[in-house]
Amino acid sequence: MIKIKIPNATRLIMLIAILCFSSSYGQNTQIRVSEIRSGKGQIILNVFKNNEDYQEEKVSKKLVFEKKIENGSMIINCTLEPGTYGITLIDDENKSGELNKNMLGIPKEGFGFSDFFMEKMKKPAFDDFKVNVINQNNKISIRVKYM
Repeated sequence: MIKIKIPNATRLIMLIAILCFSSSYGQNTQIRVSEIRSGKGQIILNVFKNNEDYQEEKVSKKLVFEKKIENGSMIINCTLEPGTYGITLIDDENKSGELNKNMLGIPKEGFGFSDFFMEKMKKPAFDDFKVNVINQNNKISIRVKYM
């Protein structure tokens, strides 16, 4: 067996590099989705990094999950890098990959926003539903709304 002697300064630099890398790596994020009306279809989460991307509908990350609901709710576990995000949800009941709307533009499927429940008939601002992902155990709630 060959022994390699590593100086203490090199060990310290390696340890700092590992800690820096691990803290910028993806963080465990648990999203609790409630008030899902049906077990049909899939849940789509669209992750936006900032207001400009949200306004332009430029999705940073799209996550799709098969529905596994219990009493109208489900828990989704995903990994997000540390940062501030706005997360929108589509209850894609027909698996079309998008939010279906009627002829007047009113959603026919459920939708929701991270830690925000839409009370008015107005698209919320990014600041209304932005969340900070900062540690290993982030918890976010999304309540689904149907029109």
